[in-house]
Amino acid sequence: MLYSAYELQRNWLAGASALAAAGAEWLGNPSNPFGYLGGGPMFAAALDVFAHAAAPRGKPAFGLDECEIGGRSVRVTEEIVHRLPFGQLKRFCREGVEGDPKLLIVAPMSGHFATLLRGTVERMLPGHDVYITDWRDAKAVPLAAGHFDLDDYIDYVRAFLEVLGPGTHVLAVCQPSVPVYAAIALMSAEDHPCTPRTLTMMGGPVDTRRAPTSVNQLAMERPFSWFEHNVIARVPQGYPGAGREVYPGFLQLSGFMAMNLGNHLMSHWEMFKHLVDGDGESADATKAFYDEYRSVCDMTAEFYLQTIDRVFQRHLLPKGELVHRGQRVDPSKITKVGLLAIEGERDDISGIGQTKAALDIATNLPDALKHYYVAEGVGHYGIFNGGKWRTAIAPVVEDWILAHNG
Repeated sequence: MLYSAYELQRNWLAGASALAAAGAEWLGNPSNPFGYLGGGPMFAAALDVFAHAAAPRGKPAFGLDECEIGGRSVRVTEEIVHRLPFGQLKRFCREGVEGDPKLLIVAPMSGHFATLLRGTVERMLPGHDVYITDWRDAKAVPLAAGHFDLDDYIDYVRAFLEVLGPGTHVLAVCQPSVPVYAAIALMSAEDHPCTPRTLTMMGGPVDTRRAPTSVNQLAMERPFSWFEHNVIARVPQGYPGAGREVYPGFLQLSGFMAMNLGNHLMSHWEMFKHLVDGDGESADATKAFYDEYRSVCDMTAEFYLQTIDRVFQRHLLPKGELVHRGQRVDPSKITKVGLLAIEGERDDISGIGQTKAALDIATNLPDALKHYYVAEGVGHYGIFNGGKWRTAIAPVVEDWILAHNG
């Protein structure tokens, strides 16, 4: 019922959005005399804001067609290197450029598409051979493809690293810090030749007992059964994954919006004022952010519930109790991988110390292979996107990769 009700609302809003967009265009037309009346610009701006907020959204494109290397523009194309039912390994091929360090960016499976890391990819492209985990929307995966849980996530990371081969560097943004860390601990225990040279974790919930945020407290305050019965829905007919149990992306989005509702309301108020004043460029910047932010996807129920249980409620990794397909994940087996933990001073998703815990539990890793960096004045999103990421945080990542590139 939950998903069907959402679909009904989404379809209604799609029609309302189209009407509002048409009204805004009509009022904003220079040849329309009504647009010059006292309230014309204000009504046009209000309709434009509503149309943008209510419009349905699908998976965005990365849109990274070129990058600048050594003062010249280089063409960039996307290539699918490896394809699995719930995700694919995508490469950003730079025409005529070879020999740079291989960098696997592991995108979060937390309700948004991998394109949320467009700014991360764009910043790392000039100096690295960049790959990214492009996770699929669970409602687009047929039931015949089977299930996908936290163990499968770890297997996918290992499979992607084996495709890339030895000497790879990994950047895990937020949620994947735990499964990627687990995959690397397991590969280290086997002395696997494709164990990466470095792992950078940014704003990851490695140990959410440290400086718990409202997100962590929500997971701890409610029993596991509450999540099973209240946030899991079945994909309705009309999608390839009809019948699959999922944690819907629209629920994740509503939760994130509610956490900072005042900020989001102010952003839309500022966008409205820019449109009234005719400042389309500033309004477009806000629109671009929300186009990405509101583009959400579903997670499989089993992956979501296992993450709640193992990561946020029982804290199995930092306790040394996480088990993957019968094998204990032992952080002390990590002895050769350079670990970099990055946290944002104002992160309201993963609190200070939660990512740093990854360094503490790697008890047999030499201090020379550990590094911790706190980005001052930066929130969760700003760790991997925006000006602070480009000018202050990315250079730390680049230096770490270069220092351990063999």
